[in-house]
Amino acid sequence: MSIEVQLVSKNYGSQKALDEVSFSIQKGEIVGFLGPNGAGKSTLMKILTTYLSADAGNASVNGFDVNTQTKEVQKSIGYLPEHNPLYTDLYVREYLAFNADVYRVPKSRMDEVIQLTGLGAECHKKIGQLSKGYRQRVGLANALLHDPAVLILDEPTTGLDPNQLVEIREVIRNVGKNKTVFLSTHIMQEVEAICDRVIIIDQGKIVTDKKIEAAVKTPEEQIIEVEFDQAIKPEILSQLAYLTASENLQGNLWTLYFKAEVDCRLTVFDWAQNNGLKTLQLNLKSKNLETLFREVTKK
Repeated sequence: MSIEVQLVSKNYGSQKALDEVSFSIQKGEIVGFLGPNGAGKSTLMKILTTYLSADAGNASVNGFDVNTQTKEVQKSIGYLPEHNPLYTDLYVREYLAFNADVYRVPKSRMDEVIQLTGLGAECHKKIGQLSKGYRQRVGLANALLHDPAVLILDEPTTGLDPNQLVEIREVIRNVGKNKTVFLSTHIMQEVEAICDRVIIIDQGKIVTDKKIEAAVKTPEEQIIEVEFDQAIKPEILSQLAYLTASENLQGNLWTLYFKAEVDCRLTVFDWAQNNGLKTLQLNLKSKNLETLFREVTKK
């Protein structure tokens, strides 16, 4: 396994940031790590990169124990933290050359990562002159500089515009063919676009660990968005056959969750008529990661 986490816990005083977290990631997997703010994502990434120590449990990266083999772990990973620390007074090439010396890699590797991350047009500038999006590229280039086996990326696309998002996603997808990539993000579409698998954490516990296809395709589950012509009380929805959950989005607009093999739009339409209601819109929605995320992290 490229990453192995077994019953890892971490406390900050009385606050439990991680509560017996366990999972494993194989070589070549690109795994998205999702969770609400404060769920424990960055804490776990800092443990895997040896910045923090766990209070309990074990973790290894590329076969090296994060507690007893820290140097080997650090050599094995490329890390882009959420708040990308850069020397803003250095030129891009100067910064990468400095880190190439630290990693003891040939300077020719700089040109490879500059091209890979699309920094060619900006590499003559000081880092402090770059936009936030290009600073993220510099951080990603630095993480790739020593050709690590494992990439750990904490919010790697922060501050990128839509065109840059597409480009960086392609970079991550390409490097993920021969590396293990573990990335956290708040952008669900990003995970759907580039990841093989999603792990969702909430209040320090893993609440979902699934392949992307399995996460967004649940057999026999239907999500229907319906708008009635007047307000209704939530309790009367319990009369609907096959209903498993409901959520009021705003006003008279509801999201209804069903588990059935029949088309439940007909069920909703007939039920509305029988209760003196009109349906102003009635749509079958595809399940996506955003839907799953809301389901499993709902308080």
